[in-house]
Amino acid sequence: MALTTEPTSRETRRPLNRWPFSFAESRLNPWRGLDGLPREVWLLFATNLINRAGMMVLPFLIVYLTRELHFSPGQAGLAFALYGGAAIFAGPIGGRLSDRIGALPVMRASLLLSGSVVLLFPLARSVAAVYIVTAVWAACAELFRPASLAALTQVVLPNQRKAAYALNRLAINLGMSIGPALGGFLAAVSFRSMFVVDALTTLTAGVVLVAAQWRPTATREVKSGQAQAPMPNGVWGNSRLLLFLIATFLVSIVFYQHESSLPLYMVQGLSLSPAFYGSLFTINTLMIVALEVPINRATAEWPHAWALVAGCMLIALGFGGMGLVSAASGILVTTVVWTFGEMMLFPAMAAHLGDIAPEAQRGAYMGAYSMSLSLALTVGPWLGTQLLSRLGPAVLWSFMFALGALAAGLMGFAAPHRRMSRVPAAAGS
Repeated sequence: MALTTEPTSRETRRPLNRWPFSFAESRLNPWRGLDGLPREVWLLFATNLINRAGMMVLPFLIVYLTRELHFSPGQAGLAFALYGGAAIFAGPIGGRLSDRIGALPVMRASLLLSGSVVLLFPLARSVAAVYIVTAVWAACAELFRPASLAALTQVVLPNQRKAAYALNRLAINLGMSIGPALGGFLAAVSFRSMFVVDALTTLTAGVVLVAAQWRPTATREVKSGQAQAPMPNGVWGNSRLLLFLIATFLVSIVFYQHESSLPLYMVQGLSLSPAFYGSLFTINTLMIVALEVPINRATAEWPHAWALVAGCMLIALGFGGMGLVSAASGILVTTVVWTFGEMMLFPAMAAHLGDIAPEAQRGAYMGAYSMSLSLALTVGPWLGTQLLSRLGPAVLWSFMFALGALAAGLMGFAAPHRRMSRVPAAAGS
C-alpha cells in the first residue's frame, strides 16, 4: 500500500504552529470580529484611551479651586459653568472647521492646544485669570469630539458605524476608569503634578495623531430615503435633525442625573454609602467593556429608529424606576437597565447622524450633536438637583421618566425605520 503525505481532516482543521484555542476567535472575547475595522478606527481608539486615561483636572477642578486657590464654592462653581458654556459653542465650531479643513487637523490642534493650556493652568492664580484660562481650555478641548465623530464616519462603512462608535466609547470609558482614580492620588500629593500628568497625556495623544498616517475612505449613497445634498439653510434647515437634537437634549438630561441628583438621592435620601455609589460606576464600566461592542455588532443592521427608541426607553425606565426602589438591590437593577440603554443609544445616535449627514456637512451635524450634549450637561444636573431639593424624589424620577419617554417618541419620528445603503466610492469618483 502506498504511503500518503496528505493531511488528515483533523490536521486540516488545526493548522500547524497554532494554538488549539484562540481567544481572539472565541465567544469569550467580547470584541471578536472587530479586526475588519480600518486601522484609523484603532488609531482613534488609542488616542482616546491615552487622552482619557490622563483626564483628571476637570473632575477635580472645583476641589483644586477651593482648596489650593481658596475660591468660594460659588466662584468655583462658576468656573465649572464657564467650561460647560464654552463647550456648548465649541462643538459647532469644531464641526464646521472639520468640514472646511478636515477632521484630522482639528483633532490634532485640539489635543496639542488643550494640553498646552492645561500645562500652563497653574500659573493662573486670580479669579479673572482662572475664568479666562478655563474658557480657553474648554474651547480648545471640546473641538475634539465633533471632529473625531466626523472622522469615524469618514473611514468606516455604514454597517460598521455602530461597532466603530461603540469601540470609541469603550476607549473613553476605559480611560475614565483610570484618570480620575489616578487624579485623586495625585491631588493628595500635589495638585501641580495632576496638571502635569493630564497635560502630558493629552500632548502625547496629539503627537500620536500627528505622527500617524490617516487614510479616509469615502462613501456614497446608492439608495436612500433621505436627501443627502447639503441643506440650503445649513444644519438648522433639516426638520428631522432638529427633532433628533431636541430628543438628544431631553434624554441626555435624564442620563446626566447619574452624576448629579442620583448620588444625592442615594446618600441623603436612601442613606446608602458613597462607596456603593462608586461601585455603580464600576458595574457600568464593566458592562460597557463586556457588552457594548457585541450589542452594537448584533444590531448593526437594525433601522436606527429601533435602537434609538429602545435606548431612550431603557434610560427612561432605569431612571424612572429609581422612584420605585429604596434598597441597594433595587438601585443596582435600575442601573443595569439604564446602562443597557446607554450602550444602545449613544452609538446609534452617532451612527444615525453619520448616515443622514451630507458628506460636506458631516462635521456640522456632529457639532450640533455635541452642542446638544453639552447643553444637557449644563442644564441637567442643575435641573435634577433643583427638583430633588424642592419637590422630592417622586417628582424628580417621574419627571425624568416622562422626559425619556418623550425623547423616545421624538426619536421615532426623527429617524428612518429602514436602513440606508451605501457602498464604497472609488477614489476620484
